[in-house]
Amino acid sequence: MTLRAFVPIAIAALLLPLCGARALAQENQPSPPSAALIDVLSAACRGDAQEFANDLTQESSAAFLALPVNERSAFMERFSLGDGPGHPLLSTSNANQPVVRCTTPGGTAEFRFGAPRTHENLSFIPVTVVDGQSTTFGMVRENGGWRLLSLGLVLLDVPQLSKQWAEDALAQGEAAAISNLQTLAEAIDKYRQAYGNLPDSLAQLGPAPPGEISPDQASLLDKQLAAGSEQGYEFRYRVVTAAQGSEATAFEISAVPQEYGKTGRKSFLLDANGKIHAADRHGEIATTDDPVIPASS
Repeated sequence: MTLRAFVPIAIAALLLPLCGARALAQENQPSPPSAALIDVLSAACRGDAQEFANDLTQESSAAFLALPVNERSAFMERFSLGDGPGHPLLSTSNANQPVVRCTTPGGTAEFRFGAPRTHENLSFIPVTVVDGQSTTFGMVRENGGWRLLSLGLVLLDVPQLSKQWAEDALAQGEAAAISNLQTLAEAIDKYRQAYGNLPDSLAQLGPAPPGEISPDQASLLDKQLAAGSEQGYEFRYRVVTAAQGSEATAFEISAVPQEYGKTGRKSFLLDANGKIHAADRHGEIATTDDPVIPASS
């Protein structure tokens, strides 16, 4: 199980500020492996790249610090399950095991530690998020301290994980673009059924004050999507002729990544027949000559 399955949750208990997880260790005693893992999660939560790197193995630390700043931030957000720098808090479970909560603008993620399984220089710590998903972090003793070695059954290969997670983010953005194209098309069809014609712009589908729904504010889309942007994609709508020689009208909607290569690679076009075309256009608009996505996609 990877960290991708974790979901941020609402904060649910009184917490103590997390100010140096190694306070868990008794004075003059070596820090336990769980203390190092707490430091990893709390540094990731704060977005502190240097502190995060300090609890990685020497090779992983060097590779992490060599990443571009935006990739380091994205990497740490994967660990903290947040959407930007936040505030870590530490408490203890009924089983006397650490509980780390990371609160960011998007919500709170809670990590409940299980009992470590330690064998000489290796330790494995099960961690569960309150929604029930879990994984195991592997720790290794290096230079007198515990360092993060693995995530689940995968050794912590920072460059490879960063690349994999970036690809996952691109795929998620592209899947969301397809879903939003379908949402837009459904909203436009509802508008036509209600008012007998197509809207001139997506803005007419946006939210209206209570009791004031009209052709100019039809309340068929949320504010952001009606403004033509959502989840890293820009959407452009236009009215077209349904078929050559026909007076009937239809519409097309294009979707292009806001930041090509970061929020998506593929461009999409929902054509007048409701089919979605897709191709890597390097940020340019897709056309009806591009391949059609199967209906099940």
